[in-house]
Amino acid sequence: MLCSIPAVNGGNAAENAKRRCKDGTVTPASNPILQRSSALTQFILAPNPGPMSLDGTNSYVISAAEADASVVVDPGPADEGHLRRLADLGRVELILVTHRHADHTAGSVRLQELTGAPVRAADPRHCHGGEPLRDGETIRAAGVSIQVLATPGHTSDSVCFHLPDDGAHGSVLTGDTILGRGTTMLDYPDGALGDYLESLDLLEAIGQAAVLPAHGPVLPSLEAIARAYRGHRLERLGQIREALQRLGRDATVAAVADAVYADVEPSVRRAAEMSVAAQLDYLRGRAGG
Repeated sequence: MLCSIPAVNGGNAAENAKRRCKDGTVTPASNPILQRSSALTQFILAPNPGPMSLDGTNSYVISAAEADASVVVDPGPADEGHLRRLADLGRVELILVTHRHADHTAGSVRLQELTGAPVRAADPRHCHGGEPLRDGETIRAAGVSIQVLATPGHTSDSVCFHLPDDGAHGSVLTGDTILGRGTTMLDYPDGALGDYLESLDLLEAIGQAAVLPAHGPVLPSLEAIARAYRGHRLERLGQIREALQRLGRDATVAAVADAVYADVEPSVRRAAEMSVAAQLDYLRGRAGG
C-alpha cells in the first residue's frame, strides 16, 4: 500500500495524517491496522486474502479533518474483529457499498448493527435503512462531497465514488471496477463488456485522480490506469478473435479459454472463463448487429 498512518492517540486521524504527508511520501505510525490512502481517506485491510481478493478487501473510511463522523465504504466480510475495528474508529454516519459481491457486502448488516448507520448500495437488496444510490447524485457526509458514478461491467450494480476535493486531483474509490494489481473479471452474464468499456471511458475522463481500489494498492492517475485497462481488454478481444478463426465461430467458452488463458492458475480459471464468456457475447452481439 502507498501509506500506513493510523490515528495518533488524542488527535484527529485526518489531521494527524496530513502532518505526516509531504510530497506524496507517508511515513508509518504506531498502529499498523488503520492506513492512510489519501488526504480524506484511510482504510483497514480485511482478513480475507485470496486469488480473487488479492491481499483482502480494503474497507475505506472517509472523513474530513474537521468532521466528527466518517463514511465507511465496503465493510467487507462478516468478520467480527474487522467490523468492530471499523466501528471503534468513532461515529459512522453512513455505510456505502460499491457492488453486490460478498467480500464487499457480507459485513454490512453487522456493521449497521454496531454503528446504527444506514447502508446504501445501487442494488436495493443490499440497502439496509438507506435509499438505493442514484447515478450522478452527490452525497455530503463526514464533511466530504462524494459523487456517485454508475460504472457497470464488473457487475451490473457496480458504482465508483468520486471525491473531487481529495488532494490536488481528487480521488476515486473504484471498487472492483479497477484493481490495484492485475485486471478485474467480468461477472458474466450480470457483468457485460460493452458496459465495462463505457465505464472505463467515464473514469478516464475524470483525469489524474488517485485510484483507491477495493483490492490491492492505491494507484496514481485514474486516466492512465483506465486507458491501460481498455488497452488490455482490446488486446484480449484481438486474441479471442484469433482463437475463433482457428477454432470456429461457435467455439465453446472452455475451448477459447484454453487458447487465450493457457497459463492461468487453476484458482482463477472460473474467472477467466467468465471474462471469455463476456467477450464472446460482446463480439457475437456486434457481429449480429
